[in-house]
Amino acid sequence: MTTEDGSNNRPVSFRDEHLRRYLETNGADGHIWRGMPTLLLTTSGQRTGTPFQTPLIYGEEHGRYLIVASKGGAERHPQWYRNLRATPEVELQVGAERFSARARTATAEEKPALWKLMTGIWPGYDEYQAKTTRVIPLVILERA
Repeated sequence: MTTEDGSNNRPVSFRDEHLRRYLETNGADGHIWRGMPTLLLTTSGQRTGTPFQTPLIYGEEHGRYLIVASKGGAERHPQWYRNLRATPEVELQVGAERFSARARTATAEEKPALWKLMTGIWPGYDEYQAKTTRVIPLVILERA
């Protein structure tokens, strides 16, 4: 499997192990990861079109899935976010269920309530935002 940075040779990371277990068990081991719900987001590389899978914490609101492009408070958006901005049509796996979705960044009006929901799941998002000058995007995923 090609990693998001395009390399094939690197040590197995926490993310890689999570992804492997999620895929091998069809979500039975990995959907709830360390007490938090996670989904698998598949984006298309913005230059190559290569599919990339990323496990992410998610929330739900009115039948929509919510994810946060935090990258731990880094100054640059995560690659998966840059990919979905270029191509908002994505694939999701939530537990054993797989489906197509369309991604969009929450508006300034939508974000406060959705951010509160997401920090209720993972309070670290507030710490990540405090670490960076970048406004961390919150992404809404709606079934296609």
